[in-house]
Amino acid sequence: MDPYAALRYKEFNIFLLVRFAMVFAWSMQFIVIEWQVYSLTKDPLSLGIIGLMEVIPAVGTALFAGHVVDQTEKRDLLVKCILGFSVVSLGLFFLSDPDLEESMSSKTILYSIYALVFLGGLVRAFIGPTIFSLIALIVPKKIYPNAATWSSSTWQLASVLGPALAGFSISWIGVHWSMCVIFGFSLMALLFLFRIPRKPILNPKIGEPILQSLKDGLKFVFNSKAIFGALTLDMIAVLFGGAVALLPIYAQDILNVGSEGFGILRAAPAVGASITMLGSTRFPLHKKAGKKLLWAVFGFGICIIIFGVSKIFWISVAALFLSGAVDGVSMIIRQTILQLKTPDNMRGRVASVNSIFVGSSNELGAFESGLAAKILGTVPAVVFGGCMTLLTVGGMAAFFPKFRKLDLTADVEEQENE
Repeated sequence: MDPYAALRYKEFNIFLLVRFAMVFAWSMQFIVIEWQVYSLTKDPLSLGIIGLMEVIPAVGTALFAGHVVDQTEKRDLLVKCILGFSVVSLGLFFLSDPDLEESMSSKTILYSIYALVFLGGLVRAFIGPTIFSLIALIVPKKIYPNAATWSSSTWQLASVLGPALAGFSISWIGVHWSMCVIFGFSLMALLFLFRIPRKPILNPKIGEPILQSLKDGLKFVFNSKAIFGALTLDMIAVLFGGAVALLPIYAQDILNVGSEGFGILRAAPAVGASITMLGSTRFPLHKKAGKKLLWAVFGFGICIIIFGVSKIFWISVAALFLSGAVDGVSMIIRQTILQLKTPDNMRGRVASVNSIFVGSSNELGAFESGLAAKILGTVPAVVFGGCMTLLTVGGMAAFFPKFRKLDLTADVEEQENE
């Protein structure tokens, strides 16, 4: 198959620009918030609370968001999501004003940041399903796997550059003006998005009662062994193996590398994942997908344990880089499964369940890491998370042999022949 098939569609290229600008802004913003909050509190639990403040609204409204996405025109809904993110960024810009910091207490600033993060969680509940659904309206079915790979690669590239720039930006221009840069990227995404025309709504059940809609979406996911298995494996791995929430502690107190080193640490996993994803455009991963996914998550757990015990900066960077490389494999396989196995009229609801299982587990993982670090200490908390990831893989391999034998070759060939 042509590795550049999806890129031959002009609208898809514009879509990639929109996605890059949004993910860049979002990932940069999260890093700046982490740095500011830990600088204010010096408390690892405060980093976990950032994740909790985002995950509560994201999970609480995810299923409703999926129903709305399946019932609504996707381009205009994404416009509203980006406007919501811009409001959050603008609020954080004003909160980080040095003059305001002198006139307000640290506690008031901290709680205001948490409130804006909560609002961002509401936006995120809608943005993921909307983007997932919009891809299917831009490219033909036969190149869904290729489009999913390029979309994920763009996400990872933005995840590399966003955190890296955040670390250097904090050092060069400070938190306040870093937030201004983030706001600028959100406006850029909005301008690009208006170049994509509105799309038809493919759901034949417009006006369907919300409870029935949600029930159908959940039933589909839980009855699809491939989708349910992939989501469960990634959810538990990310929940316990996510060490990135504790990176400000490693940068400031363990490795002593400052904000620039923090940016490098935060970008390392995304660099590894980006290389994997770009390689996968030429070397697809759909053959023996189940085994590849299990081995990828196992490798992720090993890398997290190595990072946890390392006190040498470049060993830590290498461990995070490799964790991203193997995580890229699992992300591509999961996205390919979702694109191939999900009917058009259910994409919003299935993507919402995906956001609950995988997307929100990043924030729950951040809270778990912060809480574990508070109780056990930072290093034991990271090692514990890596060990739990390994146990999860072992359990999936032993108790779900059908998932271990999962192969997507027939599904890919069927789509290519349509």
